[in-house]
Amino acid sequence: MKAGIHPNYEPRVFHCYGCGTEWETRTTMKSTSSDGKIHLDICSNCHPFFTGKQKLVDKAGRVERFRRKYVKKDATKAGAEAEPAQS
Repeated sequence: MKAGIHPNYEPRVFHCYGCGTEWETRTTMKSTSSDGKIHLDICSNCHPFFTGKQKLVDKAGRVERFRRKYVKKDATKAGAEAEPAQS
């Protein structure tokens, strides 16, 4: 291996602001804080995807608009099928 081209692979402490968990692992990342830790906003212990507490976020009523669109089509089809049956 060439000397001087590879980053240092050192042990670092990671700290999650979301749940306060700390763990040590090896990484090439440099610490930006004075305490030598790498600070994260969220980790796998508190992220909604990994905890199973994920919610469906409806942005600007898109889900409701989708449901209304297909409810109208279903009602129209049901009405169209009912009319020939009465004739």
